[in-house]
Amino acid sequence: MALNILAPGQSGSLDLNRNSTDQLRLYDALTPRGANVRDRDLRRFFKPAWFRLRGTRAVRTVNPRPGVKIVRDTWGVPHIEGRTSADVAFGAGWSTAEDRGLLLQLIRGPGRLAAIDAPGIDPLAILGQQFVPSPATEAFLASQTRLLRGRGKKGREVLAGIDAYAAGINAYFRSKNIRGNPWSRNDTYAATALIASQFGRGGGDEARRSEFLSSLQNQLGFERGRAVFDDLRQLQEPEAAVSAQGYRGPVSPAAGGIVLDDGSLKLTGPGGGGTVAVERSMSNGLLVSAKRSASGHPLFVSGPQVGFSYPGFFTELDLHGGGIDTRGISFPGTFGVVIGRGKDFVWSAQSSHSDVIDHFVETRCGHDTIYLYKENCRRVETFDAGTLNGRPVTFPTTVHGPVIGYATVAGRRVAISSRRSSRGREILSSLAFQDLNRNRVRSAKDFLRVMNQVEFAFNWFYADDRDIAFFSAGRLPIRAARSDPGLPTDGTGPGDWRGFATFAQHAQGINPRWNYIAAWNNRPAPGYPASDDTWSWGQVQRVDLLLAGIAARRRHTLGTVVGAMNKAATQDLRIARVWSTIADVLRPGAAPSVRAQRMLELLDAWARNGGSRLDKDLDGKIDDPGAAILDAAWPRMADAVLRPVLGPLLPRLAALEPRDDAANNQGSAYDQGWYSYVFKDLRRLLGMKLKQPFRVQYCGAGDLAACRTALWAAIEEAGAELTVAQGSDPAMWRADATRERIAFSGGILKETMRFANRPTFQQVMTFRGHRPVIRPRR
Repeated sequence: MALNILAPGQSGSLDLNRNSTDQLRLYDALTPRGANVRDRDLRRFFKPAWFRLRGTRAVRTVNPRPGVKIVRDTWGVPHIEGRTSADVAFGAGWSTAEDRGLLLQLIRGPGRLAAIDAPGIDPLAILGQQFVPSPATEAFLASQTRLLRGRGKKGREVLAGIDAYAAGINAYFRSKNIRGNPWSRNDTYAATALIASQFGRGGGDEARRSEFLSSLQNQLGFERGRAVFDDLRQLQEPEAAVSAQGYRGPVSPAAGGIVLDDGSLKLTGPGGGGTVAVERSMSNGLLVSAKRSASGHPLFVSGPQVGFSYPGFFTELDLHGGGIDTRGISFPGTFGVVIGRGKDFVWSAQSSHSDVIDHFVETRCGHDTIYLYKENCRRVETFDAGTLNGRPVTFPTTVHGPVIGYATVAGRRVAISSRRSSRGREILSSLAFQDLNRNRVRSAKDFLRVMNQVEFAFNWFYADDRDIAFFSAGRLPIRAARSDPGLPTDGTGPGDWRGFATFAQHAQGINPRWNYIAAWNNRPAPGYPASDDTWSWGQVQRVDLLLAGIAARRRHTLGTVVGAMNKAATQDLRIARVWSTIADVLRPGAAPSVRAQRMLELLDAWARNGGSRLDKDLDGKIDDPGAAILDAAWPRMADAVLRPVLGPLLPRLAALEPRDDAANNQGSAYDQGWYSYVFKDLRRLLGMKLKQPFRVQYCGAGDLAACRTALWAAIEEAGAELTVAQGSDPAMWRADATRERIAFSGGILKETMRFANRPTFQQVMTFRGHRPVIRPRR
């Protein structure tokens, strides 16, 4: 079986048509089914994803040049046939320009700003604004051609594909009299950099975290402040759910690093905009091995979760010819399928949150324009990027990268520069996608090796008719022995990176002993360190919702795996994983009021019923009153747990790690939050045995009775607020479901969907046959 879905649809036309929203309806129809999904239901909620026209029919055919045929099916998906691989690439460019022509034009500027890591600018926030690149920016991008040529035949193969793809885009634009600069190699390099810097990033928040450590030590003392910092960052957590068994990579010690003076950091860029990118790339995957599959073949349900827009960030392609046989999604501007299927295998990806960006503290030689590196004073260079809306975009750079701000260390002024490991070399990851698109992968072992070519911070999933596999890719830095990965690094030379992780040092695995792979941006493997900007890899992660669905039965079908994913898509992680522990603290004590007791009972009932945020009757209200209660009580309870230690620093923590990653109109939720802080601290307070308890006790300062009183007070306060807003009967309270219905950004498409915490593009597949595996001669 081969199925997929891309909401809202294949078309990105400004004139809405059938293919603009036809997949939206399938996507939305699955949501209220919860776990009640059978194999025979799947074709009602997903479309066929076979090669060519199997399972659908031709609607329109074009031949944009000799040797190229593009057939559109009933879903609007282009099935592209070419005599040569260049013909296929040309057809892909033509089809992409037809489906995402507006997006291609919009990402040119943002892609360039992403490639150079311009400080203080969020590239996706300037879509539609006018960026005019400088010769220096164009030269910076063009240098990637040399990198590809240096990779021999495969590199030249990628270059030829890029050129043919650009020719297809430009031919389509000419056919429609669309004027503008022709699409070029640099445009594809920029589009690829946009993926890397926005969706395949991790780390790069050491400066702010360092200031927070300084504030903790100022308030709590040096040792206790450091202990709290280490508790909250959750660098390691032996009881966290993981996706793979194997990890033999470097584990940087939580020691060393530089602490900035609290309040001293001044970020550069437009308006002092900073360097913290909005977290956009989520995604989940559920793979069941042959041993736990009712059919005896692996089951694959997975996809990237990048929010919802119209036109969408992805476009679907079915490509055949010149050695290419693949179907899946492409990011407009980058030739080839990045997530999809081959002849007898399927693959997908998710952001890994791996730490590939570091901040370096540059010691000034008496002036901001000169800094110390390897015992010599060097001049800071200035990069002229061009103009944004007519205003110059320039920034200083050091050997480590762009200077993103200034701060003080023990009163001494320093510069902060940022280094991203894939900067200036993003296009090299295309080598992996060429191998996938050309079906050079014949086994799970091949897949692991191929994905090691990807330098972006992504986890990759694979299934064929026999095996499932996982690989956490990225150009992972090997840090100096005394560098704390959670704090800025000394930029004078001794703190420089020592190289990059080898293939064997990446988290990976084939057919894990538990016979499934579940992943939802969680910790990849035991011992895998959390990056400086990821403080949520604790005992509670949203992947736990998927794990519960897999544990519900011994053997699975595609329908039951989809059901496990779909049930998790509407569950509230707080009620499903944290509430029972909070309730265990509350129950021995008397509630402060009848209302508070009733609130506890309603939350218990919601938990027993699965904790879904569904609005089944579409009245605009979440069906269960527990949602309204927990929405009001959670931030108060979270504060109650941490307040005895953090006190006035609670807002500072919330600025780094939000109290809650709530259900919202872009779908992805519960990736960040204080869920593990509350859960783990209360478990210790209840006398439960922990493998690695927090070094500090938080709720009630370690006193169970005081903690219970604080939690009841939080619930009572929430009840008072809800009574004023909705009346005195807690059973009648309701949370607003309309606010979190999925909306498509862009301002063009007005239709919405029920909230569902699931991928934007999703594949549902199983294979029953395989090509012969070619073994190398000894």
